Amino acid sequence: MSTELLITSVLLGVGLAMDAFSVSIANGLADSGMKKGRMFSIAGTFAGFQFMMPMIGWLLVTEAARLFKWFSPLIPWIALILLLIIGGGLLKDGIEELRESKAGGPEDDRSSETAKLTFWALMMQGVATSIDALSVGFTTAHYNSMQALVSSLIIGAVTLFICLAGLRIGRRLGELLAGRASILGGLILIGIGLEIWVKGVFF
Repeated sequence: MSTELLITSVLLGVGLAMDAFSVSIANGLADSGMKKGRMFSIAGTFAGFQFMMPMIGWLLVTEAARLFKWFSPLIPWIALILLLIIGGGLLKDGIEELRESKAGGPEDDRSSETAKLTFWALMMQGVATSIDALSVGFTTAHYNSMQALVSSLIIGAVTLFICLAGLRIGRRLGELLAGRASILGGLILIGIGLEIWVKGVFF
C-alpha cells in the first residue's frame, strides 16, 4: 500500500466522518447511560456505511455513471428528510419529558429508554450521514479493485474511531444536561440535515 493511498484515504475518512461524528454526539446526548457494546454497534454501523458507499460509488463509475448523475441532486434532499424525521422524533420526546418533569410527574428511566435508537432509526442515520460518500467512488475511479477496497476499509476504520469519540462526548454531556439532552440531540440532528442540504443545493 502506497503512502499516498494511505494519507488520501485517512483524510477522506476524517472529512466524510464529520456528519457521523455530530450524529454520534447527538446519540450520546440522548442516552447518557449507553453501554460500551451499544457504542461499538452504533459506531460500527456508521463505519460500515462509510465503507460501503465509496465502494458502491466506485462500482457505479464504471457501470452506471449516468444513473449517478441523475441521482446526485437528490442526495442532500434524502439526507435532510431522514435527519428531520429522526431529529424531530428526538425533539418531540425531549419536549414531552421536560413537560412531565415540570408538571412534577414521577421521575423514572423513561428518558434513557425512549432515547435509545431503534434498528431502523440507526439505519436511517447511517444512510443519511454516508450517502454523500458515494461521490468518493468517483474520485478513486483510477484505483484498481484492491486499492478501492483498501481505501474504503481505511475510511471505515477512521469513521469508527471518530464516532466512538463522538458517542463518548455526547454521553458525558448527556449526564450534565439530564432531561434536556434529547431536545439538544434532536436539534443537532436537524441542524446537520439542514447543513448537508444547504451544502448540496447551494454550493
